[in-house]
Amino acid sequence: MAVFKNLFSFLFQRSSAEEHVARYVVREHDRGRTLDEILEDRYVQNRLTAEQQRRLLDRPEIIEAISGDMIESAKASITSGS
Repeated sequence: MAVFKNLFSFLFQRSSAEEHVARYVVREHDRGRTLDEILEDRYVQNRLTAEQQRRLLDRPEIIEAISGDMIESAKASITSGS
């Protein structure tokens, strides 16, 4: 049973890149930058695919730090930019 648990555990893990970028987004937003501006940073663009960026916006710490309307705007800009 433990073998199967370990075999599929990768499906539920977030990448460390996503963890680092999530902290970066919250930190930069706390400094007063807009979400769109942060998502355009090379730091974010070089580390996450468009799909990973969309997932990033669903993370509780991001939602808590940034209002919902800004999240929806950013999702739309990621979709149109891809």
